[in-house]
Amino acid sequence: MSTRIGGWIRAIGRWKSSVKHQVTWSGLVFTAIILMVGFGAFASGNNLLFLLLAALLSTMLISGFVSRLSLSGLEVRLLHPEHVFARRKLPARIELSNTKGYMPSYSIHLASSDEEESPLRIYFPVIPGGATVDAHTTVYFRTRGLHGDSQYQFTTRFPFGFTERRLQVRLHREVLVYPCIDPRPGFEDLLFSLEGDIDAHYRGRGNDFYRIRPYEHGESTRHVDWKATAHTSELQVREFAREQDHMVEIFLDRLVPMGEQAWLEQAIDCCAFLCWRLATTGKRLRFVSQGADIRMPEQGDIYGILKFLAEAEAVRTKAEVYPEESNSFQIVFSLGQEGAKEEGWREARWLGKSIVKT
Repeated sequence: MSTRIGGWIRAIGRWKSSVKHQVTWSGLVFTAIILMVGFGAFASGNNLLFLLLAALLSTMLISGFVSRLSLSGLEVRLLHPEHVFARRKLPARIELSNTKGYMPSYSIHLASSDEEESPLRIYFPVIPGGATVDAHTTVYFRTRGLHGDSQYQFTTRFPFGFTERRLQVRLHREVLVYPCIDPRPGFEDLLFSLEGDIDAHYRGRGNDFYRIRPYEHGESTRHVDWKATAHTSELQVREFAREQDHMVEIFLDRLVPMGEQAWLEQAIDCCAFLCWRLATTGKRLRFVSQGADIRMPEQGDIYGILKFLAEAEAVRTKAEVYPEESNSFQIVFSLGQEGAKEEGWREARWLGKSIVKT
């Protein structure tokens, strides 16, 4: 029994130490009124003034007690999208739970200690006892990678606004933030140039007729076989054998010298942007790097590549990575051109020190 009571006392002590308070202007005015009434009561001995002093002191004590009780028993959860990208504001939902059985909490302001991550202050007029309320907000992460716990702050001036009480709470979570897929200056021009090179690379290689098959939604109409369509009364398209083999291979060389971290970050952002945009066009992709060999759609989707890029760091050991197909269109991000050429990337589009032209 004594152990349980001791645990309660320690828990209350930790909660009290985490609550901060600041006296407001109305609190200062109210304190000044208490001092004047108290001085008048003791100077005159008037019982009515003593009753008024007792009422004022009781009001201040009750205000502090109710304010602390409003902040107790509150828990917060942040529900964000499954896929989170750096440097992009994304919709999220804040859930605030009142674990007190019957006692409601009033006039609660909630804000993140990291203004960049969740810049909005959310106001909850009342949270009933044992209830959960939610509100819409946004999340924003400046950098890629695994983001851990964050700090949130509850604030209230309830009931009379004499003090502003603040309670810091830790939100336990792990969020994997993908690299930014929005284009940096020059990325759009680079993509346009690469798409032209890819079309030129495979031009004339899709002439081997394979079969006639039903038209699928979203396909180009330039391969529609109108004779077969008229015969079957349904859209039919010509499919060419070599069109299925078109592949774009992207090699990210993470073996970079000291002091080139900024280049690696730009290369990772460019890889994420190119992979995302090329994947939306339905192209087969193979992304390779030290410790990664991801083919899509055979082995996964674009999010497998983005997940690797989210946690990619510079390496100090060389790994032998070779292109898979001799006729694939190859893109290489590397600061060591000779080493990559020795590994078979001789025909690749080279993106070295200057990834984009300035």
